[in-house]
Amino acid sequence: MNKPKKTIRELTKAEEQVMKILWAKQPALVHDILKEFPEPRPAYNTVSTIIRILEQKGFVSHKAYGRTYEYFPLISRDDYSSAHFGNFLNSYFGNSFKSLASFFTSGKKMTIRELEEIQQMIAREIEKQKKSKS
Repeated sequence: MNKPKKTIRELTKAEEQVMKILWAKQPALVHDILKEFPEPRPAYNTVSTIIRILEQKGFVSHKAYGRTYEYFPLISRDDYSSAHFGNFLNSYFGNSFKSLASFFTSGKKMTIRELEEIQQMIAREIEKQKKSKS
């Protein structure tokens, strides 16, 4: 029996910024995360508060070393991206990859080279799926 997929909540911009840093640096202390912010950096307490919110939401956990906490993500960047791309695809393109592709390929938004590269990726994926069905 399949387990129902856990819904991944959407992050605020500030939470996402912290998570991007944590995904890249994991594990990290608050001051390690703070150093990755561009100037002007937020206050230490601001980043610490965002980390605690992310813990409450189930995105982050920590290991304690005395009074120092080392944080690490509980949800991978790929899982988060996949969940929210699915929401985006459904909300804006009626869950249709064809509509999404049409949007990006029309209106001269892409170069011929980009279109050819995508065409090659699609051709490789078609071959891969044909072979897996054999």
